[in-house]
Parts: sequence; structure tokens; C-alpha cells
Amino acid sequence: MVAQAPGSARLVLAPNVVHLAPEPAVFTAMKEGWARQQHARFLKASTIEPRLRLIDRFEVFTGLYPWQWTPADGEAFIMHLRSGANAIRMSTARAYDVTITLFVEYLMDRRYGWVDTCRERFGQAPQVVFHEANSVLHTLVYEGDPRRRPLTYDEVQALFDAADARPAQIRRHGRKGTLTALRDAAVLKTIHAYGTRRTESFLADPVDLRRHRKTPQFGQFGSMAVQYGKSSKRAPPKRRTVLRCRRWTGWSTSWANGCTRSVRGWRRAGTRHCG
Repeated sequence: MVAQAPGSARLVLAPNVVHLAPEPAVFTAMKEGWARQQHARFLKASTIEPRLRLIDRFEVFTGLYPWQWTPADGEAFIMHLRSGANAIRMSTARAYDVTITLFVEYLMDRRYGWVDTCRERFGQAPQVVFHEANSVLHTLVYEGDPRRRPLTYDEVQALFDAADARPAQIRRHGRKGTLTALRDAAVLKTIHAYGTRRTESFLADPVDLRRHRKTPQFGQFGSMAVQYGKSSKRAPPKRRTVLRCRRWTGWSTSWANGCTRSVRGWRRAGTRHCG
């Protein structure tokens, strides 16, 4: 017996079953099969679920099923999203193009059997929706809003001062959340000092902060060993080492040592409202 690819029509559609509503049943099976295929590639649920929601959204907009979709439907969908007060940006439109294209490519792949299934049952087969002539091209490295700018040094310092004052304010009022506020201040400064991504920063551990011969002035905080770096396609998280930023001293060694001593002191004292 030949093994079927994860997500193939034969694995998600029960044989010899006549559905009262075949169109919705096949569409549901297509989405289930695509989810299986993505799980087999070790993609995360946070990637798969938004993709499936977009496919549902596209189906509701068109009022048609995937084997009925045409390039005109895709163009009308993007035009609709670009109109109105909350128009999507170019990067969002390209992400939608890519998601719908991935779904259609999965359906058109002969290894999964959806083309034959659709022709048997409905007399139609899926076709390309977004192609070179109607999709958004990625031509620039940065596509952000030019009205957005980085914070000035004074604004960064004001942000850090507010974050540093927050734990003492909470502790003084006898409320919960002192350690949470201290953690937030540490994450803000870590991101600014090491240039790490959001996930890399909140998954960091104190033992990841190490000395480095190129930044001896920062002592044990000269570098960070990133354990959960952004992974490549279908790969585990990358590991890398990043150095402390030389040009900014707000994330000082004395502040880091003081922060560590404060947390340990509160823990040893068993402070009721430190959590």
C-alpha cells in the first residue's frame, strides 16, 4: 500500500460517504488537510490558525469555494480591504496574497489528490488566484510607515525612568505586581542594550548574560547568549551571541546587579506583595 502524504484528500475525506452538503464538507476537509500538512512541517499553531482564519474570511467574502476561486476574486478581496477608514497596508496585503497562494498551491499539488476530487465531485478544479501580475512584490527591505520614527535619547530615558519607578510605587502601596514591574523594566532595557527580539528577550535567563573579551567594561553583562533566536524555515531556534551596545550606558552593570540583589532580597524576606 502506498503511503499517503499528510493532508491528502484520501486521509481527510471518508470513502464511500455521500454528504448531504458536499461543498462545505469538502472545504472543511481541505482546511483540515492543509493544517495536517503544516503540522507535519513543524509549523506552530500561532502560524497555522491565522492562516486558516484568513481562508475562511476569503471564502465568506467571495461566497465561493476554493475550486471556484479566480484571480478576479483575489483582486476584489484586496481592493475591498484597501478601501475604507481602516485600509490595510502593503505588507499586510502581501501576507494575505502569500497565505492564499500557499493554500491554493497545496490544493493544486497532485500528491494530495484535491484536483481529482474536485473534478469528480464538482466538475471544477482549483486554479491560481494570485500570480506575478496581480500580487504585491517585496522590493524594499523596510516598508514601515515613514511617519514613525525612533525615540530620542531623552524619550528613551524618560521611558526607563518611568519603568524603574514603577516597582517602588507598587511596593509602597502594598499591591501585587512588584516583580512583574521589575521584570518589565529589565526586559525594556535588555532589548535596548542588546538589540534582541521580543521572544529572545523574554525567554532569556540570567545565566545567558556573560563576560566577553570585546566588552570588558561591562563585566559579566558584556554579552548575551541567545538561546531562542529566530529560526530559519522548518528549523529549530537559532543560537547566537550578541554584545552589549557600546554607545549607551543606561543598562548599567550597577543597575543590573542592584536589580538582582533586590529580587533576591525580596524573595528571601518572603514579602507578601512582591509577586
